[in-house]
Amino acid sequence: MNISEIKLYHMQMRMKHPFTTSFGTEQDRDFLLVEVKDSSGLSGWGEGVASERPLYSEEFTQQSWSMLEQFLIPEALKQEISHPDDLQYLYKPYKRNYMAKSALEGAVWDLYAKQQGKSLSTMLGGTKKHIEVGISLGIEDSYEKLLENIQGKVDEGYKRIKIKIKPGKDVDVVREVRKHFPEIPLMVDANSAYTLADIGTLKALDEFKLMMIEQPLAAGDIIDHAKLQKEIKTPVCLDESIHSYEDARQAIALGSCKIINLKIGRVGGLTESKRIHDLCEQAGIPLWCGGMLESGIGRAHNIAIASLANFTLPGDTASSSRYWEKDIIVPEVVAENGILTVNDRPGIGYDVLVDEVEKHAINKKVFKK
Repeated sequence: MNISEIKLYHMQMRMKHPFTTSFGTEQDRDFLLVEVKDSSGLSGWGEGVASERPLYSEEFTQQSWSMLEQFLIPEALKQEISHPDDLQYLYKPYKRNYMAKSALEGAVWDLYAKQQGKSLSTMLGGTKKHIEVGISLGIEDSYEKLLENIQGKVDEGYKRIKIKIKPGKDVDVVREVRKHFPEIPLMVDANSAYTLADIGTLKALDEFKLMMIEQPLAAGDIIDHAKLQKEIKTPVCLDESIHSYEDARQAIALGSCKIINLKIGRVGGLTESKRIHDLCEQAGIPLWCGGMLESGIGRAHNIAIASLANFTLPGDTASSSRYWEKDIIVPEVVAENGILTVNDRPGIGYDVLVDEVEKHAINKKVFKK
């Protein structure tokens, strides 16, 4: 692939609105970008989705920076890479650090697709030209604000509404939403906020005919989720429990879930995402692509992976305008009536606004071969 240079950017961008989950509230998004160049000057871009603090997972932005700076980028420049899949084997000795690995691997996939003159979707084996998307709404202080937000997103045509829940803001909140929106496709996301001691609360959600409850129990757990799924009618969807193909295989074997939310950064990149997709397709476990408050670069990678056949449920890749006053790609990602068109231009299919990247970068480092 003739990789000659890699640039690492530490970014800070302010979201249009604060986003609240059981972890806390985030408005200033802290993340990494990786740009990989070949000897002809062609660039590929990837996004590191770790947050400033290690709350969603053990990874955080500064840790990912150090991992990329000290290990992953030097290895990539030292070795001859003929295909993005090579990185999975190259990085196997380095434990976990999946979001850092994914950031660099995503940039290499983008560059590789551009070198082949094909879209990233095509290179991954995507077959869909349009994908349905939903929206993820954070916890609000009042029912009125939450209901107003839902109505706005229903009016915009999103195909599924996800609301965040946590102990004390769960059954009554969902009951209020269902009273006003009895028929909309609705799911809840607990972000690991419950234990099996809360099984009565989680059972109470069965009456609301939810599409799923996402990650109700501890991150990494598959055993207690298997117990929970046997006790409730609502399908369990695993998120923070699935970091690899092996995690997915074991969860399916145990009956820990009926649905999986696949996040590229959480599982270490597009190569592993493809493997998990194929496994779930064979097992009859539907997938959807979750979001990590990405900029347009990460959003474009999500669209590409969601074009694969077994991503049968609406994902979280909403329009750029939902999060940013101005994104760092053109054209911006736009969902029209809850549908995204899969870009057929080479690579991720969007142009990166390098001036905007530089404007929001608080640190940058260039690595040359």
